[in-house]
Amino acid sequence: MLQRNKEWAAKVQNEQPEFFANSAKGQSPKILWIGCSDSRVPAEHIVQCAPGDLFVHRNVANLCLHTDMNCLSVLQYAVDVLKVEHIIVCGHYGCGGVKAATANQFNGLIDSWLCNIKDVYRANQMHLDAVKDANARQDLLVELNVGNTVHNVCHSPIVQAAWERQQPLAVHAWCYGLEDGLIRELGLVISKKDQVEAVYKMEVLDKTASTKASEAK
Repeated sequence: MLQRNKEWAAKVQNEQPEFFANSAKGQSPKILWIGCSDSRVPAEHIVQCAPGDLFVHRNVANLCLHTDMNCLSVLQYAVDVLKVEHIIVCGHYGCGGVKAATANQFNGLIDSWLCNIKDVYRANQMHLDAVKDANARQDLLVELNVGNTVHNVCHSPIVQAAWERQQPLAVHAWCYGLEDGLIRELGLVISKKDQVEAVYKMEVLDKTASTKASEAK
């Protein structure tokens, strides 16, 4: 791997002499990619992006949980500092995490993580149980899990605050096919606060106004 790295660096230096110098100055990606840790779904590779094009966060089964400080820290940095304009949640068919969540087997610590996918199944059980083919049912759960992550991202105060200050930001649901290498758009794109369910909407206070009000008191 180290040898291949040297070969790659030499090739890039030869083809784009300014690449590493420019890269060292900073990053300005317009896209945050939230994907699965699966080794078969490398974000930059499957969409042919160069280093610096994507800000990437990956975990088992592409989840965004309201208690996951790792994911939320990535989300905040991407939105507040990098000012990304798109967040892509990309799951993949044949996801091992989704399969394990419905296998009713003991896997250890990861079962606590997978319980979040079980919650997605429970919330959509009638719809899922109506699908008789096991593979098709797994594929549907993969898609529903991606959709749930999209909604969780949009429910976060980080994203809602960005919309409140009129920052352009859209969250997309995608799913990658291991068998053909193609990405499917799942028809879910949320780009404004009006699309968020009422119970999750937050009124983001103007800090300046709040401070002035406190001083006046």
